[in-house]
Amino acid sequence: MATIPTTKTTKEVDKPKKQETRATKSGKEAILEILGRAADDSSFLAQLAENPEKAIDEYYVLTWEEKAALASGDIKKIEGWVGKLDKRLATWLWCRLSQEKW
Repeated sequence: MATIPTTKTTKEVDKPKKQETRATKSGKEAILEILGRAADDSSFLAQLAENPEKAIDEYYVLTWEEKAALASGDIKKIEGWVGKLDKRLATWLWCRLSQEKW
């Protein structure tokens, strides 16, 4: 059987598009992804600080309550949904609380 050469690697072919992964995630998974992204990506952290609603708008799997908790930095509510956060994942929430934007 002949093989057909391709320019894409297996990794590129199997990797789902961003929209697909965000669409299939649960709210809990999306929250953890946002918190991880905020901890690792300073430009995303800045976007969250400036306009959290716009920064998390692409995560349309989130409920309005989850979006509000992320925007306000409601650690207690978020930990109630996802479990105890480590220091890294709590980065955004502590930044938001220190801004005193309620």
